[in-house]
Amino acid sequence: TPRSCVCTSTARRFRATQGAVSSYKKFGDEPPDHSIGRSRGGLTTKNHLVSDGRGRVLAFILTPGQSADTSMLIQTMEQVRVPTSGRARTRPDRLLADKGYPSKANRTWLRRHGIATTIPERDDQIAHRRKKPGRPIDFGEAQRERYKGRNVVERCFNKLKQWRGIAMRSDKLARNYRAAISLAATLIWIKTDLSRPAWP
Repeated sequence: TPRSCVCTSTARRFRATQGAVSSYKKFGDEPPDHSIGRSRGGLTTKNHLVSDGRGRVLAFILTPGQSADTSMLIQTMEQVRVPTSGRARTRPDRLLADKGYPSKANRTWLRRHGIATTIPERDDQIAHRRKKPGRPIDFGEAQRERYKGRNVVERCFNKLKQWRGIAMRSDKLARNYRAAISLAATLIWIKTDLSRPAWP
């Protein structure tokens, strides 16, 4: 795939009454095979997902809700396998991602694998760079124009969440939830109109 977009979506399993004091601690930790974690919004699951320029799922990883987005970029990208007539393709020409993903480790890994990036820096990173100058991150007019294509992965999530079970995370086990996402993602691939151009 020529372009890839990466993003994270959160599915809430339960929702506490607004304004109520949190009492989740009495239930203990969730088993690891649930992929459910405790974040500010309650019990949640994060779906770290990579899509192509047509909004089709290339790879995804489920983690508990408290997992940091930036820590999962490399693992998610390593799951990408696009079948071709020869060897499966694992590297896009360019990766688009939001401000939740830039880190020194991620940028180093992407450079080492020859993947161009369109990832804006966070405000705290920009402020740190002013104190300790280094190689500036190119995010000029061309990059801003490319970044408009990141909405493709958001639209991919919207398609997946047309399935109520995916949006609400009603499955107890992560394997069942993963199977539902895989099925929905497969249907997106089947229904994609290839006559329409992908994001350039």
